[in-house]
Amino acid sequence: MTKTWLSTIAAVALLAASSAAFAADLGRPAPAPIIMPVYNWTGFYIGANLGGAWANGTLTDNLTGASFSGTHSGVIGGGTLGYNWQVSPNFVVGFEGTFDGTSIGNTSNIVTVPILGTPTAIQGSIGTNWVATLAARFGIAVNNVLYYAKGGGGWADNSASLTNTITGVSVSASNTRSGWLAGGGIEYGLSPNWTIKAEYDYLGLSNWSNSGPLSPVDTFSISRGINMVTVGVNYKFY
Repeated sequence: MTKTWLSTIAAVALLAASSAAFAADLGRPAPAPIIMPVYNWTGFYIGANLGGAWANGTLTDNLTGASFSGTHSGVIGGGTLGYNWQVSPNFVVGFEGTFDGTSIGNTSNIVTVPILGTPTAIQGSIGTNWVATLAARFGIAVNNVLYYAKGGGGWADNSASLTNTITGVSVSASNTRSGWLAGGGIEYGLSPNWTIKAEYDYLGLSNWSNSGPLSPVDTFSISRGINMVTVGVNYKFY
C-alpha cells in the first residue's frame, strides 16, 4: 500500500513539473524571423560603358539619283550619369545620360551615272564620330537584379562626303542630328555601390542634306539609324 502511494505521488509531481515547463514555454516570446536585406536602387550613379555599334544609312545624290546604302560597324564607348528612384520594392524609375565616342568606320563605293550622256563615277562615304543620349528608365527590381526599359532622345555627329572621281570635285560635310531613342537591358548589383549591366539601344536620326559636287543645283541627303549593344559598370552614391 505504501509503495502504491509513493508511486502515485511521484507521478503527480512529474506531471506538475512538465505542466510548469510547458506553461513557461508558452509565456516565452517566439524568436523574431530572419529578414534578408533588400537591395536599394535609389541614388545617383556614374559609370562607363563599352561595346559595339552598327549604323544603317543611305546617302543619295539628288541630281543623279545615285544611292549608297550599307551597314557600317565599329566600337562605341564612353561615360554614363544617372539617377534611380525605387518607388516600391519592385518598381524603379529614373533618368540616364550617356556620351560615347565611336569608331563606326567610313565606307565608300563607286556608282557610275550618266551626266549629259557622259558616264560619271561618284564615290560616297559616311561615318559617325560621337553619340549622346538622354532617356528615362523604368525598371522591375527583383532584389539586386533590375530589368529595365528606356526611352528618350539622342544626338549623333555624322560626317559624309560625295566625290566626282572623274573631275576630282568633292564635297564633305558634318552635322549633328537629333532623333528618338528606345532600348532596354538588365543590371545586377554586385554590392551596395557597384553594379554591372548589359544593354541594347536604337537611335533613329532625322535626315539631313548638303550641297553636292556635280553642279550648283546638286545636293545629297543622308538618312541614318544607329544600333548599340554595350556592357557597363556603375558606381552608385547614397
